[in-house]
This record gives sequence, structure tokens and C-alpha cells, in this order.
Amino acid sequence: MSRAPVRVGFIGLGSQGAPMARRIVEAGHETTLWARRRTTLAPFADSGARTAGSPAELATASDLVCVCVVDDADVEQVVTGPDGVLAGLRRGGVIAVHSTVHPDTCRRLEALARTSGVSVLDAPVSGGGRAAEQGTLVVMTGGDPQVFAYCRPVFDTYGDPVVHLGPTGSGQIAKILNNLLFTAHLGLAADALGLGATLGLDGTALGRVLPRGSAASFALDRVTDAGGSLDRIAAHAGGLLAKDVRLFGEIADRAGVRDAAALRDAALAALAAMGR
Repeated sequence: MSRAPVRVGFIGLGSQGAPMARRIVEAGHETTLWARRRTTLAPFADSGARTAGSPAELATASDLVCVCVVDDADVEQVVTGPDGVLAGLRRGGVIAVHSTVHPDTCRRLEALARTSGVSVLDAPVSGGGRAAEQGTLVVMTGGDPQVFAYCRPVFDTYGDPVVHLGPTGSGQIAKILNNLLFTAHLGLAADALGLGATLGLDGTALGRVLPRGSAASFALDRVTDAGGSLDRIAAHAGGLLAKDVRLFGEIADRAGVRDAAALRDAALAALAAMGR
């Protein structure tokens, strides 16, 4: 594939997608944006990015379309709908699915897109809005290695590391495992802080100690920042984490995986503590 400058379309300007799109624009890529909620486009008014009236219109102006929406149904709608990305993307174009969805969704889209001469990469990301702003998202990619190489300069604008994991669906499996482990860690961290209180330790002091010791983890930092409770995390991310743990269950059951019970149970226990 050519190394000419890549025209990028970006769909999904939420708390993570918006800073990703801004870094693409600031890196000098010709960028077109579309969003269901027009208000999310307002911060880009003076950025130099163009806006489109539909995903199909965005796709006609793009070589690579990045999709960063919430779930499988959203991805399928913006890609395959009557006015979706596939209705406008030229042969040789690429769709990168940054959303966390079932691997089979990406495989199905890849097979459908191939009939139009379009490639699909699954490229879910981890790290949140702050990492997107700093260009340090973890980008976990599955799909054709040559297509990945073509898209990598764009992914590098917001990702470090950017890793190719294997064929289509591989990125999603990696991201779902990441979120399964993160969910389990959240529950274990909350349990440890709760045990400290039961044993008479000052919670604030314990929250200063554990994140600086060998027990340190991103999840422990989040629970400590939330005052030792999962309530704030549940309100912010509980639904998404529950979705990803459910996706893991479907993948593991279909693959006949029988040795993930401890990790799965820990994640489910954390969700139960969040009221999920």
C-alpha cells in the first residue's frame, strides 16, 4: 500500500475518542469528523478538521476511517447502515474499529468489507482520555500486517505502544482479557483496602502505602482515588466492564476454555460488588 499522506475520518468523539481525533488533526493528517451529537463537534470548530453529514459522506473523503463508538450495535450501524461507512469508502480504504466489541463482529465486518475491496482492522485501545491526550494509549491491533503498517503512522499519533497481535479479532481478545483482569484487580483492591479498615488501619494511610509497594496496580490507584469504594467506578465504567466480562465469557465458552475460572470468578465478584 502507498505511503502517501493518509486522509482520516473519525467517528465517536467521546471522552477518549475526542482527544484521539485531536491528536490526528494536530499531527497534520487531513481529518473529517462525524458524530451523532453535533455538540461534540463544537470543540473542533477551529481545529482545521472538516465535518460530514453522515458516515458515508465522511468515508468518501477518507482513506482510513477510525470508529470509536460504544458497542457492537453502534459499530455495525455506523459501518453497514444505509448511510454508513461502507456506502462511501473507496476500494483500498480501511476501517479501524477502536471500540471494544466481540471479535466475531470484527471478523464479520471484515468479510463484508472485503467484498467491496475495503480492509478492516480491529484496534481497541486502553488507557482512557488522559492517555489519549498524552499519546500513550495502548493500541491492540488484529488484521492484515500490511494494512496495519499502512495505518500505523496514524495510530502512532495517539498510541504508545502500538502492537500487532495477529489476525482479525486478535486485538479484541487482548483488550477483553485486559478488561477482565482490570475488573478482577478492582475487586481485589477494594477488598484489600476494606480488610485494612477491618483490621484497624487508617484507610488514607493504607491508600498511600499500597500503591507504592509491590501491590501497586492501575486498578489499586483507581480504587484509592475513589476513597476505597467501587461506587464511583461503578457509576463511571461499571456497564462497560460488565459488557467486556460478558464478552469474555462468550469467547471462553465457545473456545472450550476451562482454566479461566479463578480470573472470571474474581471479575464477576467485582461486578457484583458494583451492583452489576
